[in-house]
Amino acid sequence: MLEKLAKQTAIYGISTIVVRFLNYLLTPYYTRIFDQATYGIVTDIYALIPFALVLLSMGMESSYFRFSTRAEEEGGDVVAGKRKVFASTWGVTILNAVIFFAIVWLLNMPIARAMGEAYVAHPEYVVIVAAIIMFDVATIIPFSRLREQGKALRFVVLKALNVLLNVALAIGFGIVGLYSTEFGVGWVLVANLIASIVTLIAILPSTERVVPRIDGKLMRRILVYSLPLLISGLAGTANEFIDRQMIKYLTPGDAIEAMSELGVYGAIVKIAVVMTLFTQMYRLAAEPFFLSGFKKEEFKEANAAAMKYFIMASMLIFLCIVLFRDIFVLIVGRDFREGIGILPIVLASNVMAGVWLNLSFWYKREEKTKYAARITFLGLGVTIALSFALIPSYGYQGAAWVRFVAEASMVVVSYWLCRKHYPIPYDLRRMAEYVVLTIAIYFASEFALDLVPHTAWLAINVVLFGLALCFAVWREKIDVKALMRAALGKFRR
Repeated sequence: MLEKLAKQTAIYGISTIVVRFLNYLLTPYYTRIFDQATYGIVTDIYALIPFALVLLSMGMESSYFRFSTRAEEEGGDVVAGKRKVFASTWGVTILNAVIFFAIVWLLNMPIARAMGEAYVAHPEYVVIVAAIIMFDVATIIPFSRLREQGKALRFVVLKALNVLLNVALAIGFGIVGLYSTEFGVGWVLVANLIASIVTLIAILPSTERVVPRIDGKLMRRILVYSLPLLISGLAGTANEFIDRQMIKYLTPGDAIEAMSELGVYGAIVKIAVVMTLFTQMYRLAAEPFFLSGFKKEEFKEANAAAMKYFIMASMLIFLCIVLFRDIFVLIVGRDFREGIGILPIVLASNVMAGVWLNLSFWYKREEKTKYAARITFLGLGVTIALSFALIPSYGYQGAAWVRFVAEASMVVVSYWLCRKHYPIPYDLRRMAEYVVLTIAIYFASEFALDLVPHTAWLAINVVLFGLALCFAVWREKIDVKALMRAALGKFRR
């Protein structure tokens, strides 16, 4: 049963790693040409964009998957039913995006004042960001349709087009010296805008000439399902990215100091790229997989197994990054490496986010999306309360701990609700083994760091990581030879 999920995860995984790796090339580039405060602007803007995307998409991604499945279950003209779902969800998101852009364009100066001194001098930054959001929102449902149809390759190619164009333009603008002009970091936004426009044009043929058109009766049904997801999505995205805003507004000192703290924090978060990529590629494959027409017991079995393997893989990725952080820290410029101490906390937060994702599938499947809103608002409340308590005193270090505690609280409550309303036989003992082993290896490595020369410490870390990998292979009875033969066979073909 999990073979399909594993295959889709692998397809999305390899492609996502390649695409996101290209995108993350901008991190070492930007952190070497911009100072901490200027990179803080980049971090600030790209923390706000996901919030706007969630607001304007209104939970229509999950709604599209769920109501496409309903069209199959209801029978009749399934193709026509799915096209109606696509046309309605796409139409709503486009309408939202256009209205949003018009409002921001008309109120760009008040919005710039609210965002801070760096934007008052360049209110055009705000308008360009709104345009990026508008074009990106317009592609959300077409990309979801490609996932629903299993067209992973086309999905990947179009995503790669967006990133390649963005990276090429961003670096090209730097080569010709545009970042040294008065418009400065605004050229980062221009590169993104051009890439977003080209991506929308490129994805239109895959819509098969479906015209965005909102069916009122269908949309009322969809909104009943999607509005709780919208609320939870807003709270969840705010919970994920509000730490940047809290650093910006709660850090003592002037605006430059605050943006410098934000720049360092944003750079360290980028180092956790591998964990972020893994969670993202898993989500791309798992969301349509678990929201399809499973029988109840099959769903429980698949979700329990998926959670176990997700934990196993996450722990290995965590160890890989923290044990060899001397290599990963080279991703960012020298001025940003002072914050490397928060890397394990950031990684642990990303693991918690992935666990919560797994725990969320049951209530999406059962259309009890009210739980999503409650859980994410809990996380948001924890984030806001702890931010006021920790960030003024501890800066970005406090923000890292705030994020971890918030994610952990959401996991605990989600698991409790799952046990109460929809018991899934998670293998808690096996998952605990991986977590405990990971923690033990991490602290063993930190203990050895103060006792042996650095080169010997790296050698010890190689051995420790090898032990963790061997334990996972032994514990899950993974046939490594069979996997290698299968991989070589596909390569030869």
